Amino acid sequence: MTIDALIELLSEYREQHGPDAEVRLMTQENWPFENRIAGITSGSEMNEASEEDPSEYFDNQDVAEDAIVYIVEGGQICYGSKRAWETCRDC
Repeated sequence: MTIDALIELLSEYREQHGPDAEVRLMTQENWPFENRIAGITSGSEMNEASEEDPSEYFDNQDVAEDAIVYIVEGGQICYGSKRAWETCRDC
């Protein structure tokens, strides 16, 4: 999915559900969970991180592509529904 496609879909959902709608991340189709979104990062930001960065997660591994945007999973909220995969809109 491209950023333009994601923005277009999110804009449609904002129009339908309002600008204050909560956004969650649905993971694991076989045993679905609803998770908070911790934030967004990119391959270039991850690749530019250095050992001097104050992070316990630094693993000295570059990701494959700088131009990939990652929605980063936060904490689990509750169990989800497999119906999310049946009804999701692809780009």
